[in-house]
Amino acid sequence: MKFFHYSIFVAAILSLVFTPLARILAIKTGFVDIPKDKRRMHKKPIPLLGGLAIYLGILIPIFIFMDLSKELWGLIIGSTLIFISGLIDDKRDLSPKAKMAFQFAGAIILVASGSRVEFFTNPFKFGESVIFLKIFSIPATIFWVVGITNTVNLIDGLDGLAAGVSAISALSLMIIAKELGYNDISLLAGLVAGACLGFLPYNFNPAKIFMGDAGALFLGFVLSYISIEGVMKSAAALTIFVPVLILGVPVFDTTFAMIRRKINGKSMVSADKGHLHHRLLRLGLSQRQTVMILYLISIIFGILANLVSTVNAKIGLFISVLVVIATIVLAFIFGMFKSKEE
Repeated sequence: MKFFHYSIFVAAILSLVFTPLARILAIKTGFVDIPKDKRRMHKKPIPLLGGLAIYLGILIPIFIFMDLSKELWGLIIGSTLIFISGLIDDKRDLSPKAKMAFQFAGAIILVASGSRVEFFTNPFKFGESVIFLKIFSIPATIFWVVGITNTVNLIDGLDGLAAGVSAISALSLMIIAKELGYNDISLLAGLVAGACLGFLPYNFNPAKIFMGDAGALFLGFVLSYISIEGVMKSAAALTIFVPVLILGVPVFDTTFAMIRRKINGKSMVSADKGHLHHRLLRLGLSQRQTVMILYLISIIFGILANLVSTVNAKIGLFISVLVVIATIVLAFIFGMFKSKEE
């Protein structure tokens, strides 16, 4: 762990160097996002394959700086499968069922390697109250992994949004994992943050390259693993709330989107323009302003998560419930449950 900060720097440099090379490769191989519908924010073709730079920026330092445990091998194999599925989708458009099959396979690989949500502390009973999931451990883990994998992908709608929010979330996870004594997971979270920050100069508006589904799904998958190994395996109080708060922007936005589609009689996996970033744009904000606001919200969620992880359990529960209620109320006020098609 003495190379902790150095390794993060290496991840950022690798991503920074690989991104322009990935852009050239994308143009030569036809990995280009051509705007075909009104949901697209860009008006001209943009190279994809930015996810390749992020993938290499994280995987290479893992092999250099980390001890390859069984769980970590599960992450490497599972995340590579998810990355490949994203590449296929970026090139040929996978069906929703095929995407889900890949994600379930990746989650099962994680479970088989030993990464599982085995218990969580009872937030309503203070002290040493732990609820063991037992036979529900596997489905709970798969649900979490698939869910988080998709939430990051679904917020990837503006230049720099998914990369920036993922970096902020990873930094929050890095701090909390370090406090809980999970030094290796803290290092991994730092690598994710570094790779995202190295990619951002090319992805921030106006973007020169996109991470594509390959990058967004890969980041979501890795963040789900970090949250399990770096937070959910701890018996510390309120660990059930901490990862939800850290990943608050993608988690709440996706949850509200699914509820909105259900209310309006649409498929919960259908695309729409009702996401938070779409609504902020309709208020007249620019892409950059919208992204910066969502960065700020993500930072606030991260600060709250760190606060909840360190304060008295009763205070932490009060803060967590208050944040969830306030978020739902604001969502109602902002019209997040109403259909906004254009």
